[in-house]
Amino acid sequence: MSPALAAGALAGVRVLDFTRVLAGPFCTMLLGDLGADVIKIEHPVGGDETRQWGPPWLGDQSAYYLAVNRSKRSLTLNLKTPAGRDIARRLAAHSHILVENFKVGGMAEFGLSYDDLRPLNPALVYASITGFGQTGPYRDRPGYDFIIQAMSGLMSITGPADGEPHKVGVAVSDVFTGLFTLAGILAALRHAERTGQGQHLDVALLDSQIAALVNIASNYLVSGQTPARLGNQHPNLVPYQVFRAADGDFAVGVGNDRQFAALCALIGRPELAADERFATNPARVAHRAELIPALQAAFAARPAGEWVEGLLAAGVPAGPIHDVAAALNDPHVLARSLVQEIPLDNAVLRLVGAPFHFSVTPSAVRRPPPRLGEHTDAILSEMLGMQAKAVAELRQQGVV
Repeated sequence: MSPALAAGALAGVRVLDFTRVLAGPFCTMLLGDLGADVIKIEHPVGGDETRQWGPPWLGDQSAYYLAVNRSKRSLTLNLKTPAGRDIARRLAAHSHILVENFKVGGMAEFGLSYDDLRPLNPALVYASITGFGQTGPYRDRPGYDFIIQAMSGLMSITGPADGEPHKVGVAVSDVFTGLFTLAGILAALRHAERTGQGQHLDVALLDSQIAALVNIASNYLVSGQTPARLGNQHPNLVPYQVFRAADGDFAVGVGNDRQFAALCALIGRPELAADERFATNPARVAHRAELIPALQAAFAARPAGEWVEGLLAAGVPAGPIHDVAAALNDPHVLARSLVQEIPLDNAVLRLVGAPFHFSVTPSAVRRPPPRLGEHTDAILSEMLGMQAKAVAELRQQGVV
């Protein structure tokens, strides 16, 4: 950690990170940003698969790997060797949190399951991330974000109403799972600190994505009606969608009747707000097909920027539709320090920073994403008291 960085909220917490790809590394990266000492355990040959998931590259490191592995140290360890498994057990005995995303039973094959480690460290918080969970008929299936988006119902509500189901452009099932795992870990850590009792946290991609359906799932459970794709429209609010202006598209999100009346006044159609078909949100939802063309005709008369400015001045939520470049260069995004720069080898790495803003214990990018095995010697010396000669012998044997 750079001496210029203040200690984070999780300072003094040690995390063993046996995860790779996205959901697990995203979770452990945030733990590192919050101040924990995250030790990323990787196989000596190749390491995390995402190290090779390019282009694009910064030097010889993939953008994918760089996105979710900052604020960590890397230790290489071959868990297929007895010595490697012994080192892992010894490290776990001195850690507060362990996160893994092997297939169900994968860590048990190495003698590193929660039940194996609990006698060594009763306070250990042990989080397992899988596609479908530790129980249930699908427990042994591989879990990939795209398949989870399909099976969870997310794709069935994403995309144009008259088109095929679409996945979301980001692997949101993985991201949601990482966030749910983070929340669960922090709750279990609080319990362990109070009682000395650790526990096993079972988090699944499918469970997380089902939970993230929120109001859409509630709509079905309350009504019995299967939600359909609405493109960019909202099932419960109207108007809440994309409109085409004279020079391009923009977004409008009307959340109440007062905002709708202000919109109607702005476009010169105040009578729409008085029309019983549109005066209330339930009426607008029922008469969506009649209202939207009238609004679209009005919005087509002026540029998108003018409409956004006018709607915001009238208290109506609206915004431009940015591409990724525009979003990451937006002055507000930059003012919030969401894009950060850190030195990496002989280059400068630009990345998206943590979205936490603490008043006392700031989150921060505490380390650049590590090279494979970059901290192996230091960690084994620091935590297990190994001498350089012993580590060199392990390296020669293919253990580290």
